Amino acid sequence: MNTLYVIGILIAVLIIYFIVTYVRLSKAVTNLTQEQFIEGYRKAQLIDVREPKEFEAGHILGARNIPYTQFRQRYQEIRSDQPVYLYDQNTGKSSRAALFLKKKGYDQLFQLDGGFGKWTGRVKAKK
Repeated sequence: MNTLYVIGILIAVLIIYFIVTYVRLSKAVTNLTQEQFIEGYRKAQLIDVREPKEFEAGHILGARNIPYTQFRQRYQEIRSDQPVYLYDQNTGKSSRAALFLKKKGYDQLFQLDGGFGKWTGRVKAKK
């Protein structure tokens, strides 16, 4: 019986954690469809937060690579007075990067819904 209470409490804590994270994320970053992303990224800072090998294998034309593993050290390279368009392979790292930037005072944050894995637009790759 006590085990059921512990499991129930753990499940409740996890649910609350995911709800709080979802709310924080929805306030920090705007998810854009590929069409919306294409409309605005040329007038913004386009940041790919994937690792360099992934970036070199293929990235959105015009993107700058600031890997998430280096993000805390390099975020100052991103101007806070211009829109920031973020993407990674899915959306996990770009979401965390957006939350970090929001804490640092950035307020025009956008991410590609579905990430680079669902991107069908122009791509540049190293040969």
